[in-house]
Amino acid sequence: MPDNAKVSWDSLPVEIVTQILLRLPIKPIIISTSVCKTWKSIIQNPTFIPTHLHHSINNNNHNLLLFRLCEDEADITEIYALHNDDDNDFTDHARFDFPLETHNYNPIFRVVESFLNFLTQMLLLHTVSSNASIGFGFDPKTNDYKVVRVVCLEIDPNIVKDRPAVEVFTLSSGEWRMVTAALPPICIVNRFEAQVFVNGAIHWLAFRRTGGGVKLDHFVLVFDLGDEVFREILLPKLPNPGECVYNLCAVYGNSIALFQTMFISHHLDIWVMKEYSVASLWTKVLTVQGPGEVIPRAIGFRRNGKVVLKMDERKLSSQDIETQERKDLRITSYVYTFVDSYVESLVLPDKVANGAVTY
Repeated sequence: MPDNAKVSWDSLPVEIVTQILLRLPIKPIIISTSVCKTWKSIIQNPTFIPTHLHHSINNNNHNLLLFRLCEDEADITEIYALHNDDDNDFTDHARFDFPLETHNYNPIFRVVESFLNFLTQMLLLHTVSSNASIGFGFDPKTNDYKVVRVVCLEIDPNIVKDRPAVEVFTLSSGEWRMVTAALPPICIVNRFEAQVFVNGAIHWLAFRRTGGGVKLDHFVLVFDLGDEVFREILLPKLPNPGECVYNLCAVYGNSIALFQTMFISHHLDIWVMKEYSVASLWTKVLTVQGPGEVIPRAIGFRRNGKVVLKMDERKLSSQDIETQERKDLRITSYVYTFVDSYVESLVLPDKVANGAVTY
């Protein structure tokens, strides 16, 4: 081909170009809009962005893990880091500062859920000013993002007699409203408990007093974002309930996981619901014994199903549930640590509902 020959980028069939673009990371896609009008038209098609996101999630493309870290025990400054979620390449992908200036552990603000991409780098923060729990997720029925706040009117679990008040904030309207059509059960939702968004619903670990106030009845409180109704998922029948603490911490595939900390025997049990919403299918998949009297803490799961563990005060490791193989991630963190899966996306939350081009 002569050196002065011009390459016609429009010569490739649209179907082939579309399939190539769907497999690219975000930055090359943005650059591709300047290649030619045909490519720009493909990328700006309203169906391209959700299709790209769906393809990335289901094919484990360009997956990353978001960590909230505190690397200095004396000066606990928050750091957020993205790591490549690949056993052969668990390198530091990017780092960015916490949007608020805090130089010690501040329980007033914490990450509830992440919706991060290279364009927005947005964090949803939970302001803990009352006995309120918060959740964040996407409603496919309205093509909108929602924030749900559950406020327990009585903070003393010994005297609670009221149902929590529930408010919903939709990003398209920018307004809060009370949920009155479906009432939540009488219960307490721990404001420091992690929320789990899976299958179009937000999940919290909740409890209520039974047996004349003597017994604590734990269950999973579920709020469906589409229908805006509540339901409950029973926990597995766990031994020695008075000797342990439960934590509902992470998404496990398309289901949920329960972490049970055993204080007397100094170990951690990990339960997963093999089939979502079928309580009889809770299965204990792993028991982790700590060094000495240190009880390991489960932080969350990676996309490959491996659990991220905090084995002592600062070191993070990853353990395969099937093979029991454990790997040092060479990441350290003090105090509160957060981890969540992250997939690059062209979606901007505040542009989704009105169908606008999102970049």
